[in-house]
Amino acid sequence: MQYKSKNIAILGSTGSIGTQTLEVVRSNPELKVAALAAGSRVDELEAQIREFRPEVAGVWTEEAAKDLRVRIADLNVKVVSGMEGLLEIAAWPRYQVLVTAIVGMIGIRPTIAAIEAGKDIALANKETLVTAGHIIMPLARRQGVSILPVDSEHSAIFQSLNGEPAGRIEKILLTASGGPFRGKTKAQLAAIQPEDALKHPNWSMGRKITVDSSTLVNKGLEVMEAKWLFGVDLDRIQVVVHPQSVIHSAVQFVDGAIIAQLGTPDMKLPIQYALFYPDRRPMGGRRVDFFELGQLTFEEPDPDTFEGLKLAYRAAEQGGSMPTVFNAANEKAVALFLEKKIRYLEIPELIGKAMERHQVIEDPTVEQILETERQTYEYILGKVKDS
Repeated sequence: MQYKSKNIAILGSTGSIGTQTLEVVRSNPELKVAALAAGSRVDELEAQIREFRPEVAGVWTEEAAKDLRVRIADLNVKVVSGMEGLLEIAAWPRYQVLVTAIVGMIGIRPTIAAIEAGKDIALANKETLVTAGHIIMPLARRQGVSILPVDSEHSAIFQSLNGEPAGRIEKILLTASGGPFRGKTKAQLAAIQPEDALKHPNWSMGRKITVDSSTLVNKGLEVMEAKWLFGVDLDRIQVVVHPQSVIHSAVQFVDGAIIAQLGTPDMKLPIQYALFYPDRRPMGGRRVDFFELGQLTFEEPDPDTFEGLKLAYRAAEQGGSMPTVFNAANEKAVALFLEKKIRYLEIPELIGKAMERHQVIEDPTVEQILETERQTYEYILGKVKDS
């Protein structure tokens, strides 16, 4: 079958979601890459540029940009850098869908710029909605653009809804694998090292998100994201631990019916679905074999042991700038843990302390969100230095 071509841009092209998006592009020749942006992995970005021939490419520092310009001097590719470069890529005229696979709140301003330029968003940067959902979702509605979730859980909810209005949702059932430490006690978690936290049982992801999955902070962030994406109250989002990661999430409707999306743990499926929505395209890979699987099991999460989930609900309930504090404190704490500067259980401890000291800004602007992030980083680093 002949399909119409579609141009895409990818922010975070050398990360886990970015590289898997490019795998989807390889399997679907009608997808063309108009723009790529990465942080500092110039070698990998150069290889991507040579393969996919974008019109523009971005890196974070001007030093890296100079290096990249020399490397690809034989190609007709514009090289940009920094936040200005990301904003230029976001507003680039010759593409339709922006894949926001960049990590952190750095994704907020480019996402806003892309929406204002009329681009659809394939959203993999959860921090954007966690911290600025009150800005992003109304803006997308005003501009008439689609926010298409790439997270496997939110894609599953999106697919299960299949156009049903939010008023028919009784409950969102947000599944979680439970991570590598499911069933462990706090005492058992005390000695956890970064190499232990980076062994996820089902998914292959970047380092930060893998640690976040082990603490259930990632699930807390997904709860906040679901609230904005699907317009439901927090008390209608239930986290369900499902160790097999076959049911990616489900929706319970007002008549009691539950519709779920199932599949093998493969991020390429939600990426491809977002890029081609509302179409479904053939995709290779393993299929779910119910006979081999045998059974699906479900458990309640343990928010007392995994306090990150409890703190996430508290941050979401308080709203305003508090989710930014939750997210920023976690981001900095995880980085410190991976550097072996703090213990594993200090991650939720530091998040809680940062939240306790914060005075909530009810309806923060982008500038206030970014300033709250900066202050939270400063606080966490100060706490660790003083300890």
